[in-house]
Amino acid sequence: MLDHVDYTSLDRAKQEFIAASRRTLRFAEAFGFVVNPDLGASANIFSLDLRPFLKVGAEHLHVCLLPEGLGTADDARPDDLAPDEELQFWHNIGVKTVSCLTNDAASSGMQTILLGLYLPSSTPERLFHPVFMKGFLDGFVDACRKVACVYIAGETPQLTGKLVEDKLDIAGALFGLIPPGKTPITGERLDAGHHIVFVESSGTHENGFTTLRKMARDLPQGYRTRFPSGQEFWQAINVPGHLYTGLIQELMSVIAPVKVEPITGHGWLKLMRSRKNLRYVIEDCLPVPELFSFLQKQFKISTQEMLTIFNYGVGLAIYTDSLSDAEVAVKKARDLGYQACIAGKIEASSRRELLVKPWGIHLEGDSFGLVQ
Repeated sequence: MLDHVDYTSLDRAKQEFIAASRRTLRFAEAFGFVVNPDLGASANIFSLDLRPFLKVGAEHLHVCLLPEGLGTADDARPDDLAPDEELQFWHNIGVKTVSCLTNDAASSGMQTILLGLYLPSSTPERLFHPVFMKGFLDGFVDACRKVACVYIAGETPQLTGKLVEDKLDIAGALFGLIPPGKTPITGERLDAGHHIVFVESSGTHENGFTTLRKMARDLPQGYRTRFPSGQEFWQAINVPGHLYTGLIQELMSVIAPVKVEPITGHGWLKLMRSRKNLRYVIEDCLPVPELFSFLQKQFKISTQEMLTIFNYGVGLAIYTDSLSDAEVAVKKARDLGYQACIAGKIEASSRRELLVKPWGIHLEGDSFGLVQ
């Protein structure tokens, strides 16, 4: 018998993915609609409503196309999850998938409109099981609802011989645009005298999992290691990342943020992502989540090293022109249920540098190659 793709398993899974897509079709109706709600075509079409843009005299549409992958977050779990734990795990991974895609887009002021998924595997008959399908798709749809975007397309290829068995690569892409009457957030105006607002993270978000998985191997009970609060390590790192699109859109309706930076890979080094020679002075910090304080104590890691790997409790940095705008940003964040604070300010400097006064830490841009 010839080897062939397991279309029975793939087609069954595809129908469930399409059913999940249909649940999202009205989430972005403020911007348009899906032409054929039956879906299942080789290319599903979304019709963008241009009338709001014409009404404000917009001469250009600012759009983005952004690909992103979840990485290894879906492999950071114990092998003995109970059915209810596994269902919650995959639900959170569904939210994390939307988070890692849409938060980057939100940082430029983009409202995500459409999402697509790419989920290659070599063993779909084992990976696309009922618990995964329900948990992941429910979480994914819930996150799409909160962001107000449509899950319009996906692909689930079987790549036997190219991917490790029983492993799934979770990735996707989005289409987003700047809503009518609003201006993209580019960071070009960033300068001395501007203020920095911190908005909380929910935990690790979607970054640092290479380090976290290694740490799990060295913990007394691995992923089942309990914190003083009673929460287990795997639960803490599986908490879904915050979805910041709504916050940024609300903020853009009342002020013009100078720059927005998600604190992801590289940790707090991302605060000085601008190529400009500036000093970022942090004078106030948000509470450090139990996860980070536990790991820091357990592995005897300096605060400076933690800041270069993890978000350490800060999911988003918002830069504003004035103190009054910073106060507005904090209020907006708190109104949506996030902890936030005016963290500091930007000063003139001969080089890129970050000064975190509460912890006596000084970081220089020479050790951080990512610039914008």
